[in-house]
Amino acid sequence: MRAGRIVKGRTITHCKGQSAEIGSIMGDIVNYSVFSRFHSEVGKFNLKGKRLLIPDMAPFGARLLASCFRAFDVDAVVMETYRGLDLGKAYTSGKECFPCQITLGDILLHLKREKERLGSAFDPNRYVYFLPESDGPCRFGMYNKLQRLVLDSFPEFKNVRIAYLSTGDAYSTEGILPEEDASIFRKLAFVSTVAADVMDRITWRARPYESRKGSVDQLVREVLAHMEKVIEARGRELPFGEIFDLLGEAAREASNLVDRSIPRKPLIGIVGEIYLRTHPASNQGLIRKIEEYGGEVVDASLVEWISFVSYERLRKLGREIKHSWNIKALKKLKELARSWASLALEVAWQNLRQYQGYRRALTHLDIEPDHTVWRIERYLKRYDLFSFEIGTEAALSIGGAIAYVAEGFNGIVNVFPFTCMPSTICSAILKPILQRLRIPFIDLAYDGSVQPGRDMAIRTFIYQAQQHQKQQQKRHPG
Repeated sequence: MRAGRIVKGRTITHCKGQSAEIGSIMGDIVNYSVFSRFHSEVGKFNLKGKRLLIPDMAPFGARLLASCFRAFDVDAVVMETYRGLDLGKAYTSGKECFPCQITLGDILLHLKREKERLGSAFDPNRYVYFLPESDGPCRFGMYNKLQRLVLDSFPEFKNVRIAYLSTGDAYSTEGILPEEDASIFRKLAFVSTVAADVMDRITWRARPYESRKGSVDQLVREVLAHMEKVIEARGRELPFGEIFDLLGEAAREASNLVDRSIPRKPLIGIVGEIYLRTHPASNQGLIRKIEEYGGEVVDASLVEWISFVSYERLRKLGREIKHSWNIKALKKLKELARSWASLALEVAWQNLRQYQGYRRALTHLDIEPDHTVWRIERYLKRYDLFSFEIGTEAALSIGGAIAYVAEGFNGIVNVFPFTCMPSTICSAILKPILQRLRIPFIDLAYDGSVQPGRDMAIRTFIYQAQQHQKQQQKRHPG
């Protein structure tokens, strides 16, 4: 390939077959005014009066989050997902994280359809694209910057802003809603996420044993729709009691759908990158596939990540408090101590609400409880496997996998985008440990292609998990 040259902010490449569109986008990068849009058009904006476009990640969680926004007069919709993957790949190089390609395709397809539907009435200023971010080495923190560049390459989409919440301030909602609404919304969104996690676990516990095929899915759809209406209509009132009552009702009804004559199947724990393991289309229906081949699944929760972010924020504040004490910066110390105490109280409140949500379901159905972040870190420290000081999802995946093993699970699946750094670290650490413990383990990396041996690999893994379960039952009969 010959080097390119820049002419009036455009890259002219001398490579046969090079896309003129990509060349144009890359040429814009040298125009430094482009970078100012990372601040002016990517940030925390007041969402009142806007249509908020939410990517579909976890099916229950995304829909309940949208209903939380609607409770505060934000016209939030969950976009159709995975249909625009070709668009996402057309405007990326292939080196990006797979979820970046998926979400980019989702927003481009949605906006194109809106423009076709509305014609001359299409107003890009009406839309805001919701794309959270994280700090640290994960590429997720750069999604909204890259996607800003791509949206800017379409004149008709240039005025579509990108709003985010960030791990940098533990997902503070200040700035996207009026001050008087922000704290209420934050509480509602957290409890809704707990509800989504519990609904997932009710589904995974009952569906492999349902007496009538499809009955559990039908039940949870109905309960989810009811929950969305409750949140949208009375979300400002924080109707936690009614939300928890619906969880209890769902668990009771799901228990009635279980055929008790079907023996328990091997328990499979899923860890890995949060988007891939919770997004059914991108992981090619992994959970249903495992159930089809004879397993029962528990996927790591959404709240686990939220708790981890808050826990990391507490740790960071703790380090800053210690440093301020050492240098006698008393004014700064007082501010940090106040922030730490406020966040610690919020974390305690979150733990209480999560406990209440799970307890309501456990009254009727023996779903798997969630791992606390503290317990995960305790496993990491006990076996000297990894450190929270390093951060990333690897800490959660490694500790979560060991927690599954301690709870008697029969196999571990590590799900991640192809080339994902945290999950590659996780695999390198877990694989030899689980091999020594004789716990079946499988890595499943995804990039949109269908691997020819994937189904056979999953079948073999489930067979190994079934053998592990038999040995487990021999050692611990009853």
